[in-house]
Amino acid sequence: MQPKRKLENSWIVRCFLSIFLLGQVLVHIVQGKIYYREILRHLETAGPNSISPVLLVNLFAGMIFTLQTARELVKFGAVNTVGGAFAVAFCRELAPILTASIIAGQVGSAFASEIGAMRVTEQIDALYMLKTDPVDYLILPRVIACCVMMPIMIIFALTTGIMGGLFVAVQLYHVEPEVFLDSVRDFLEPSDLYILVLKGLIFGAIVSINGCSWGLTTKGGAKEVGESAKTAVVTTWVAIFIMDFVLALSLFENPI
Repeated sequence: MQPKRKLENSWIVRCFLSIFLLGQVLVHIVQGKIYYREILRHLETAGPNSISPVLLVNLFAGMIFTLQTARELVKFGAVNTVGGAFAVAFCRELAPILTASIIAGQVGSAFASEIGAMRVTEQIDALYMLKTDPVDYLILPRVIACCVMMPIMIIFALTTGIMGGLFVAVQLYHVEPEVFLDSVRDFLEPSDLYILVLKGLIFGAIVSINGCSWGLTTKGGAKEVGESAKTAVVTTWVAIFIMDFVLALSLFENPI
């Protein structure tokens, strides 16, 4: 029994179960019942309740990134490119990655612990007795809420990061605000914003599916619930970085 239990708790097996859960969610989106009240509740969790750390982290990330890049660009007389170089890197990579990581730590872990606690206290079995599908009632609202709010949060994060970068460029390197913002507009293209929204949808799905899957596969007691929440965050971070690499190869110019 012990080897079987160990195999069931393997993170590799549970990651495959996350993929299986994603398939179930896609089917239930078409066929299942949608609980709109639950979606609204989780929209608040994934959005307003998480906005403060997202904005704060991205504000300082924008300031730090500009602090490091502007120094070199100003040294070589490329003042006009400070805003553009910052905006491209921040829009394509930093804002989506940082925001998704924060949401994974705050929202994904909450999903895993909530559903894990319901699992070990047999509340999910009670849903079956009430003829309520847990995927419809527990998983689908969380996935929809996270996929809706993640792109919005990333857009707020990008705006806040640009404001932080602008502040550092103006105050420390005496770059004119018009020069910085014109450079941002010149370097960014509409396709960058579309890609940002696409990343938000994909990262939102990863955070919610992974968190819910680790919660559903929790067995044991309070200790295992904590372990599931912790491991859900770590595996979500790994999945986000892997997917970001795949998207970078697929969506941007081939480096060869």
